[in-house]
Amino acid sequence: MKSYFSLMVLGLFVPAAVALYQLAPRRARPLVLLAASYAFFWSISGKLLAFLLFSTLSVWATGLVLEELQRRRAAEMRDPDVDRRVVKRRFARYMRAAVAACVVANLGVLAALKYLAFFEAVAAPLLAPLGIEVPQGGLRLGVPIGISFYTLSAVSYVVDVYRKTSPADHNPVRLALFLAFFPQIMEGPIARYNETACSLWSGRPVTAENLFGGTARALWGLAKKLIVADRVNVFVKTVFDGSASVDGGVVALAAVLYTIQLYCDFSGTMDFAVGVGRIFGTRLPENFRQPFASRTASEFWQRWHVTLGAWFRDYVFYPVSLSKPIKRLTNGSRHLLGNRMGPLAASGVALACVWFGNGLWHGAGGQYLLFGAYYFVLIWLGGLMAPLAERLCPRLGIDHDGAAWHAWQRGRTLVVIFIGELIFRASSAPEALGLLGTLASGFSLASFADGTVFSMGMDAADFGVVACAVAVLAAVGRLRERGAHPVRRAWELPVPVRAAAMVALAFVIVIFGAYGGSYVPVDPMYAQF
Repeated sequence: MKSYFSLMVLGLFVPAAVALYQLAPRRARPLVLLAASYAFFWSISGKLLAFLLFSTLSVWATGLVLEELQRRRAAEMRDPDVDRRVVKRRFARYMRAAVAACVVANLGVLAALKYLAFFEAVAAPLLAPLGIEVPQGGLRLGVPIGISFYTLSAVSYVVDVYRKTSPADHNPVRLALFLAFFPQIMEGPIARYNETACSLWSGRPVTAENLFGGTARALWGLAKKLIVADRVNVFVKTVFDGSASVDGGVVALAAVLYTIQLYCDFSGTMDFAVGVGRIFGTRLPENFRQPFASRTASEFWQRWHVTLGAWFRDYVFYPVSLSKPIKRLTNGSRHLLGNRMGPLAASGVALACVWFGNGLWHGAGGQYLLFGAYYFVLIWLGGLMAPLAERLCPRLGIDHDGAAWHAWQRGRTLVVIFIGELIFRASSAPEALGLLGTLASGFSLASFADGTVFSMGMDAADFGVVACAVAVLAAVGRLRERGAHPVRRAWELPVPVRAAAMVALAFVIVIFGAYGGSYVPVDPMYAQF
């Protein structure tokens, strides 16, 4: 079971899990979910389940330690003979040490399994002149499915207990279910304890409304995956695996198609996760909010992979921004550059930490670090240049709030996104730079004129199907941007109409889905990050 959209998962695993869950007594239903989640994890990663267990037990124990330290601090603070400031500082040190040990242990496991070989390759040429030989090959243990996702959820739990925004959970089984819930273990979303733990443990029965709404959402995700993402995969793979033989026009098309592929694959998987979560009565956090309607690069990352961006904001950007060294830097910058520019200049340090982490989180490769640096520069410069744009627009007769200006911003941001995904898809940083060079200096439409573009894995019919599907997705996105909820409205329709709509969607998937001998099934793309 390497994909949520395999026949094994859709046709057997999920229906069996739902049936067993509904048949079980209410108190046993969370255990059914946990057993299903661990079975799903084992089917993909086998004995690497031990690392998920380690993460679960380490954060559970740390939460209890933090709770006990908070209790002891409160007890000592009630003593009128103690110096409260001394007590606060002492227990703050203890709690920070506990959190640091747990976070370092969990991130250390992630780094050792996922990044050690990359760090060894980077360090080897740097240390060779000093006569230091760096062993190569990493640990060779494999990488558990979803480790990048469940590790961030585990870290957020510990930090939230430390901040007292979440209670310490005394039940390790409930915490295990929170971290391992099978619809989100592969690609997220990255949930917080307060968002899902209690609802997963509640054992709510499957209702008709949740069953219909969740199934419809999962089918919608399946349509994105099979009709669009898997269809364009052959073209994208052909271009990026042999980039030296194509011109800039084809590279530009491949960048656009890869962006569409990644969105339909990832958001389609999120539709499945949210839909199946709803069947079990749990509202998983949304991970996409119409990202291609963004007017700036910063806004795009507030709409794309929302839970990852929120994680870096809450657990990296804010802590770094509020640290004492950055506060001192901010004050110094304010004196030199003014109240507007000074804080923005100083906050660049925190933003750099976010984008270094974001790039590295996606993978062990120079292209991912280049991808992070690309967005760091754009977002930081965008913040610095925003006041200038606000002043220039009126002088140039541009309505800063007008439709034309907004259209220009959206078009410009789409170009930024396509370039970013081109870097992201490359196999290395040098290849990414080479593709950008081909795009800039070798742009040509010759492959379109002579029909070569139709010999790279997609014919005219394939392009037509993708174009129609993208138009439908754009229309649905427009409705959602205006506050409409298509699935909620569908539930208000008569039962025969709802049933007919779902059957029609299933037929569309069967007729237009990309599968069979000429298509290679594509595993969920974000599962590799």
